[in-house]
Formats: sequence, structure tokens, C-alpha cells
Amino acid sequence: MADHVDLVLRQWAAQRPDLDVSPMAVIGRLSRVTRLIDAELRRTFAAHDLDPASFDVLATLRRSDPPHRLTPAELMRASMVTSGAITQRLDRLESRGLVARTPSDVDGRGVYVTLTDEGRALIDRVLPDHLATEERVLAALPEEHRDALARTLAVLLESLGDTTTPS
Repeated sequence: MADHVDLVLRQWAAQRPDLDVSPMAVIGRLSRVTRLIDAELRRTFAAHDLDPASFDVLATLRRSDPPHRLTPAELMRASMVTSGAITQRLDRLESRGLVARTPSDVDGRGVYVTLTDEGRALIDRVLPDHLATEERVLAALPEEHRDALARTLAVLLESLGDTTTPS
């Protein structure tokens, strides 16, 4: 059995045999897998009236220590939301009563973003569905393949500078 990337590789080999197109085998598959997984996750989030960025903000707050409160800058660093999207995302989540913004006790200009009880209840309902979707997406991979893939991707991410310092 062959996938779409195999077809692309064969076509390039025929048209440009002078080039080593082997990186496309990995990058092409990563790209296609990402699109397919994103579509599955979006369906799960939409069932809870969320999008991926909103889920990520709520999940980031939920996994932080009680009182599940971070500054917008901490939220950006700990989540997968860009700085340009954070204010808009927080406005939407706050209007739905899922997060609250409060002034900092220490810095009069700073604010904290806190997960509300309603936000916590929502993320606690969504998370099991999210994990079930991820499990379904990975169902074709035995545990040892999942572990090997996770380790390999971690090496690649680290090599590209996607690292974090232990807290």
C-alpha cells in the first residue's frame, strides 16, 4: 500500500532524478498528518463550541497550579497561541464567562487571566473527548511505535529550538 507522499516522491524521482527528495518523505508526511489531525481535533472542539486556540488557552490555565491564573505573557509562553491572537482570544473567552481578567496586585499595569468555575467545568468536559480523539487518531500505532515516534519528534523539535526550561 502507498500513500500520497509515495506518489509525489515517485513523480519527483522521474522528473528530477538529480535531486535527493528524501526529506519530502518525512516533511510531506508530517504536513499531511498535521492537517488530518487538525481536522479531527477541530470537530471535537466544535462539538463543545470551541476552536483549537480557545481550547489551548483553557487547557493551559487548567493545567497551571491553582488558582489557575497566569499573566497574558505567561499564557502565551505556555500555550500555542500567538501574541497577536491572545487579546482577541481572551476577549471572546471572557465574554463567555470562561476566564476573568483582574488587575495585578503587584503591578498596576499588569493583569491576570483566571479560569472561572464555568471555564474549568467546560475544559474538564472537553478534555476526555479530546483525549479520545487523539487515541482514535493514533489507534493504528502500537504503543512501541507511539513511544518511538514521540521520542523522534522530540529530538526534531529540540533541534529546531523548541525547548523549555524545567520549572
